[in-house]
Order: sequence, then C-alpha cells, then structure tokens
Amino acid sequence: MPVALLSCFMGGAFGLLLLNTMSDTRAANQIFNFVFLPQYFVAGLISPINVLPWYLAVLSLHSPMRYVIDLARGVVYAGTPEYSRVVLLTPATNIAVLGAMFVVFMVAGIALFVRRETSR
Repeated sequence: MPVALLSCFMGGAFGLLLLNTMSDTRAANQIFNFVFLPQYFVAGLISPINVLPWYLAVLSLHSPMRYVIDLARGVVYAGTPEYSRVVLLTPATNIAVLGAMFVVFMVAGIALFVRRETSR
C-alpha cells in the first residue's frame, strides 16, 4: 500500500510539472501519450532493462517510472532467491530518488503554475 501511495504522489507531481509547461488542454492530452508510453519500455515494465543499449540506459535513469517499478519489485520479491536478479536498486535508494524527484517536480510545477496564473 505505501508503494502504491508513493507512486500516485510521484505521478501527480510529474503530471503537475508537465501540465504547467503547456498552455492548451488539447496539446496536454496529446503529449501525455508521447511522454508516458516510452517510459513503459525504458522503465522495465514490459521488457527487462538489464541489457539496454547505453543510450536507452541513460534515458532509463531519467525515467521516474523506473524507480517506482523497481521499488514495487523490491517489495514483491523481498526474501526470494530471485531478488538479486529482478531488483536493480535497494528500496532505500529507490525511495530516496523518488523523494528527490518528487520535490523537484513539485517545486518546478508549482513555480510554473504560479507564474502562469499571475501573468494572466
């Protein structure tokens, strides 16, 4: 349950940042597919990311979804022999990265929102 709650907060902060960079609702709805669908592939949701080429590995490190998925895998596979083959980072590292990303996304998203609303 805490992992799901953390992932929801992270998704909300990421959405806040993305939505405040666009002025049109229609453009925002269209761009979300181009932002989230590639994350499914570079975050390891569909295919394993242990053998990614270097350029996709760099993209994967910048994907917020990677850390959410790895944290969920860490919780699911805790105490099993497959843990070391499935989980990339420790849960503490994933939580720290997600916390840092959450703070950055919230601060930037709120700053963009305030700037856009005051310039109306």
